[in-house]
Amino acid sequence: MSLTALGAGIAVLSAVGAALGIGLAAKGGAEAIARQPEKEGSIRSLAFLGMVLCEACAIYGLLIAILLFTKV
Repeated sequence: MSLTALGAGIAVLSAVGAALGIGLAAKGGAEAIARQPEKEGSIRSLAFLGMVLCEACAIYGLLIAILLFTKV
């Protein structure tokens, strides 16, 4: 029981990595738009794509944590 709870807790830590990734994507996008305002559309779409992929990793970590914790 305790090892599965520990594994679930570690799986939830993937949210920390996702938060860092989203923050870096937003920072990079804002800096790129500040340097080249005429490319705003393409930069924004790439930044959002990066954020979505980071968020998907966090959701997968949450799913694994729930599966481990409920022992399904």
